This record gives sequence, C-alpha cells and structure tokens, in this order.
Amino acid sequence: MHLSELTHPNQLHGLSTYQLQQIARQIREKHLETVAATGGHLGPGLGVVELTIALYYTMDLDHDKVVWDVGHQAYPHKLLTGRYDRFHTLRQKDGIAGYLKRCESKFDHFGAGHASTSISAALGMALARDRQNEKFKVAAVIGDGALTGGMALEAINHAGHLPKTNLLVVLNDNEMSISPNVGAIPRYLNKLRLSPPVQFLTDNLEEQFKHLPFVGETLTPDLNRIKEGMKRLAVPKVGAVFEELGFTYMGPIDGHNLEELIATFQQAHKTPGPVLVHVATTKGKGYEVAEQDQVGYHAQNPFNLATGKAIPSSKPKPPSYSKVFGETLTQIAANNPKVIGITAAMATGTGLDILQKRLPDQYIDVGIAEQHAVTLAAGLACEGMRPVATIYSTFLQRAFDQIVHDVCIQNLPVFFCLDRAGIVGADGPTHQGMYDIAYLRCIPNMVLMAPKDEAELQRMIVTGINQTTHPIAMRFPRGNGYGVPLMEEGWEPLEIGKGEILRTGDDVLLVAYGSMVYPSMQTAEILHEHGIEATVINARFAKPLDTELILPLAVKIGRVVTLEEGCLPGGFGSAVAEALLDAGIAVPLTRIGIPDILVDHATPEQSKVSLGLTPAQMAERILQKYFSQQPATAIV
Repeated sequence: MHLSELTHPNQLHGLSTYQLQQIARQIREKHLETVAATGGHLGPGLGVVELTIALYYTMDLDHDKVVWDVGHQAYPHKLLTGRYDRFHTLRQKDGIAGYLKRCESKFDHFGAGHASTSISAALGMALARDRQNEKFKVAAVIGDGALTGGMALEAINHAGHLPKTNLLVVLNDNEMSISPNVGAIPRYLNKLRLSPPVQFLTDNLEEQFKHLPFVGETLTPDLNRIKEGMKRLAVPKVGAVFEELGFTYMGPIDGHNLEELIATFQQAHKTPGPVLVHVATTKGKGYEVAEQDQVGYHAQNPFNLATGKAIPSSKPKPPSYSKVFGETLTQIAANNPKVIGITAAMATGTGLDILQKRLPDQYIDVGIAEQHAVTLAAGLACEGMRPVATIYSTFLQRAFDQIVHDVCIQNLPVFFCLDRAGIVGADGPTHQGMYDIAYLRCIPNMVLMAPKDEAELQRMIVTGINQTTHPIAMRFPRGNGYGVPLMEEGWEPLEIGKGEILRTGDDVLLVAYGSMVYPSMQTAEILHEHGIEATVINARFAKPLDTELILPLAVKIGRVVTLEEGCLPGGFGSAVAEALLDAGIAVPLTRIGIPDILVDHATPEQSKVSLGLTPAQMAERILQKYFSQQPATAIV
C-alpha cells in the first residue's frame, strides 16, 4: 500500500511489519519534501513516525480518541488521516494547519498549539465516556518537553487517583522541547533511559537468547515477548515515580521499533486503569541534518533538502526584533549583574540564547512553565533583582493569574517582554499575539509600551529595566525591523506615558501604537495625495496613555483614528475611546485593528489584507468615512 492510498488510519490494520515500515519511510519522505518547500516544524514529527503508526495500528479510530500534545508533532497523524493530497498546502492560507484543529478533521479530537494540555483533555474524554457508559479507548501523546508543564503534572496527579478510569498516556521522550529540556523531571526521565536494569536487559538479553539451543540469530515472536516481559520486571525500580502516582508504567521502549511498539501498546490497552508508556525517540529521526542539530531543525523556513541549508533571501534583511532585543539586553546585563533573563523553553525564539551564551549566570530557563516563570520573576524582584520575563504574547496568556496576583497586586518591578505580539502568520489562531494589550491593560499598576521600530526597542529595554516602581510590559512583533540605525550603547530611557508627534496636519488625527506606527505614516502619505493632511502620533504607551498630547489634538482636529495590531475589544483603541469619553470629548472616532474574530494561518501580509490593515485599505476607509471620497485607483 502507498501512503497516498491511505485515507483512514484503520487501513493500517492487518498490514505486515514490512508494509508498515514502508509507510513510515513514505511519511518521512512526504514530511521532509513538504516542510522543505513550505517551512514548518521538522524534527518533532520525524521523531514520532513509528510511534504514530504503531498506536493507530492498535486502535479503532472510528471510535477511539487520540489527543496530541502541542500539535506540531502531529504531522504524521495528518498524513495518516486523509490529508495526504492536501499536505503540500501545509501552513498556507486556506491550507492544512500546522497544528491540530477540530474543524479540520474528525480525527483531530482536540485542538492544540500550546503545550501540556493533552492529558487533561484526554482524561476529560475518558470520564465523559465512563459517565455515559460508552466503550472506546482514549490516548494522550505528550512530548517535546510538555511534561515539564505544571498542567500536565496536575492531570497526572488527578488521573493517578482514578484507578477505574482507563487512560493511556504515551510519553514521547526525545530529551528535547525546542531547546534541550531543563529541570528535575527530564533528568529523571534520562535516568530511566540509562538505568542499569533497562540498559542491561536491552543490550544483553537478545544476545543471551541467541546462544540458547535451537534459537539462532533470529528471535521468534514468543521469545521476543519473553524478552520484553523480562525487561518489564525492572519497572518497579525504574518507573517507581509513575507507579507511586497510580499509573502502570511500561518502558522505556524503542520508539523506532514497530514490533516492540505494537506489542507494548496492545498490552497497555488490556491493562485496566491509567497506563503510561514511556517511548524513547530521536527528534529529527531519518534526516541526519535534523538529528545532528535538534534545536536548529525543530522548525525551519523553506530549505534545500539535499544540504539542509536555508534558501537565501533575494536581498539582505534588517535584523529581527528578537535579535536586537537579545543583543541589547545582553549588553545591558553585562554592566548590571542584577539583570536576569527568564525564558519558558523559548531561548532561541526570543533572542535570549544570546544572553545564555555570553552570561549564563544571568539566564534562567524554567521549561514549559509560564506560570512558574512569572512568579519566579516576582520573587527575584522582591529581593532587588531586575527580572526580564521574555515570553511570547500568546504564551503569557497562560500566566494571567500570576501577573495579577503575584506581580501587579504587589506592584513588583518585573519587566515583561512579549515577543511575537500581533499577527504571527503560519502558526495560526493558537499563536497569534492578539490579546496582550487587552488582557494587561485592565490590571492596576501595569505599564504598557510598544516600540515603533528596532531603535525605539533599544530605548524601551532600558526604560523597562530602569522602571523600579511598577511592573512594565513591552510588546514587539515577529520578524525583521525596518533597518533603522541602531546604537551600540548609551541608550536613553523614555519618559513613562509620553508619546511623540511624527507628522502634523489639521484634517485627521492618527494615533498609532507599536508596529502600526510606520503603516500609519504610509497611510498619511496616501491621504496627502488626496489633499487630506494628517497628524500622526506614536503613542509609545497604551498605559498610561499620553492624554496631555492626544486629547487637545482630538479637540482641535475633530476626527480621530486609532491603529493597532491587536484585538479591538479592550485594546489600544478602547483606551483612547475611554479617555475621550471620560474627558467629555465627543468627536468621531474610528478604531482600526483586529476585529472580534480568530485569525487563521496565512502569511502576515495575507492576513493584513484580509483584515483591511494595509496602508491603502486604511486610507480608503478613512477617506470614505470622514471625507466622503471614493479613493483614486492608486489605492488598491
């Protein structure tokens, strides 16, 4: 059978080991070919090919449920569940999503983009099954460091106290999240991998069996099962922690041995109560480049499959915001030993890998544990340190209570740096940084700021570290800056709550925040071509808002437009609207930003067109609303 003929995972049933191995080879080929062309997550999916095939071989996916953690490790799952013909559209507009979506396939039983959710969701499904007297299996596949997340441990704690609830947890242990895993739990799992009982049995049992009379070089299936059974005799010592938590522990087993995986899963399905199967896999398996550089090939932009090298850009690009952030923070930290950079398993994505390499004593990776990261930062701030909690906007959502309870109520000077704020592109709804302005603006004591470009980012880093009386949050976008000149040192902090005027005009007031400042200047240029002169304000701060600057201009000009790359409900435009209302200023106001919808995967440029956020579209909207003009053909 060819992979292209496989439209339902139940078609795996009855295939020989050789046929399954051929399916595995074809999955890797399709996976590599597609990601090389479209970009996407590479290493995670390559590591779970055999695991996915073996698990689905032992389940009836017309009835049984599989919940995948994180979602980016589920590319093989997508190829086995009827999406082969569309897989070339991976992460493209209107194409296959890079994560799991219930609306995309009946086999995507639970949506996932953030880590550590699978066991909780699977346990909920299992409890619902039992309450409704239904009969189906439920499995959660957790990996890529997700077991370092507190939510996963909470779910294990709960499931372990439900001995009558059948639940299979498959731990995909590749020793990695994006970067190498940190903490006591990964260290314990590594001990399981390398424990003397398992290593001795794995390395020596087969060789000893071969010396038995009438056995020879090849083990029969019965003897192979005996070997596996003897390996499991080591479980009371090796898997003691999981056994004490109420799980039946099986493993560690070779995650690339189909026969061993199938036999173990079959046994696990027969075992009552919660079962944890510990599967040792290699991230990037089958592509040597990815195996050798598991951090760099966790995810890739389009690349040359033969060499593994990224396809070069047609022209040089300015440095990314993340790189400017990392370089600037590291230089400041070198002169201030109280500065501590904190990441939740995202060192390379946030630019903190630069700090890690140069000043490792001023760098902390807590693993996939955003709640802990925030409260850890609060504790550091209590003792006079200058913690810089650097977390993607979408992931900081997971620590909302800690921001309120542990930082803002106590008014501690934690500096939050929110990378990937705004539209992020191909990762889709689970990763869009749409909500940070709204969910942070409502909290007392919090200061919010966003730079217009990478040079202002440098000044805001100094501002955030110098701010010693309040928590302060800075959002900045994914991708490259504008190529403006950067300073190597001597950055001046900004005055808190003060914006700046970039352009003057008497017809309309454009008040822009962060990444929308440059587009607002372009919008003003288009309006100028139609005889409309705009004043443009770079707000810099969403809280406190520079009302001394904004309100008099609003009264004078009489038409106000706010521009933001975030959700409109509760966002920056709402802050301006509230300020106008509180001051009794009744002037027309138009808020431009992300409406109350989920933004699906596409390139950022495509999403901005769909949302009406290009300068031409924004100018057209302003002309039609305030000046009753039909735009010229130049506006497209």
